[in-house]
Amino acid sequence: MAAGNWTRVSQFILMSFSSLPTEIQSLLFLTFLIIYLVTLTGNSLIILVTLADPMLHSPMYFFLRNLSFLEIGFNLVIVPKMLGTLLAQDTTISFLGCAIQMYFFFFFGVAECFLLATMAYDRYVAICSPLHYPVIMNERTRAKLAAASWFPGFPVASVQTTWLFSFPFCDNKVNHFFCDSPPVLRLVCADTALFEVYAIVGTILVVMIPCLLILCSYTRITAAILKIPSARGKRKAFSTCSSHLLVVSLFYVSSSLTYFRPKSNNSPESKKLLSLSYTVVTPMLNPIIYSLRNNEVKNALGRTFHKALAPRNHNL
Repeated sequence: MAAGNWTRVSQFILMSFSSLPTEIQSLLFLTFLIIYLVTLTGNSLIILVTLADPMLHSPMYFFLRNLSFLEIGFNLVIVPKMLGTLLAQDTTISFLGCAIQMYFFFFFGVAECFLLATMAYDRYVAICSPLHYPVIMNERTRAKLAAASWFPGFPVASVQTTWLFSFPFCDNKVNHFFCDSPPVLRLVCADTALFEVYAIVGTILVVMIPCLLILCSYTRITAAILKIPSARGKRKAFSTCSSHLLVVSLFYVSSSLTYFRPKSNNSPESKKLLSLSYTVVTPMLNPIIYSLRNNEVKNALGRTFHKALAPRNHNL
């Protein structure tokens, strides 16, 4: 596109679900609001319970607490603006607001990839070296692993967001419900070939490196579980990994379908639906999965509610 065609953009318009009838948008608002409240409540409960209950002060729940904190941040970046768009039809977002939203979307997304890999390594140590687990995963080590999980998000988000928003824009209509890179990139009036190569390579590395670490961990875990003589021991060992495996599957399947599908099969509307799965639905399911499939968390929730209600019942 010729350089003379671009104008300075001060705000963007999120097309979101504007093509749908008003009644459908109202139904979507109610649905997403309920999901949003469940997400905040569920992840907040996980954080509070794993902090309050001494039985959950193990490395596994330390990383689960990090995941819940991450999911809350991920939701806060995207869902409130989406709800405002559906309710008040306020589809505008400032240039700076769009850049900030994209920055934190990348930051939390990259951090989640590496945090899931760290959680897989934690399960590997717990199952393959149970006697040395408390020594290997001491407080200092788990803090370093958590920091290493969060850190990659900073350079990836900084480079990608700064580079993309330094381009001139020909249009300001973003065909998405948040400022994701591909729909914003389509508005650029400049040669973006180098940026696209960087974005593809960066995305593959960010997804593949943690994914390979997870696969390596679970290969060793599977080999260790198969060596356990009793069926009960095998079930118990596998049960400690099942929740994490389910969360990993949900996250990687939905994000991979969104970003690695052929362009010919990747219409804007289908991408919106797939994006909803890992930006809205998965953060809600994570605390439910860990609560329903983990007896320690269920028991801790019961003890916490009992302690919270006990003084009130006593006063009555």
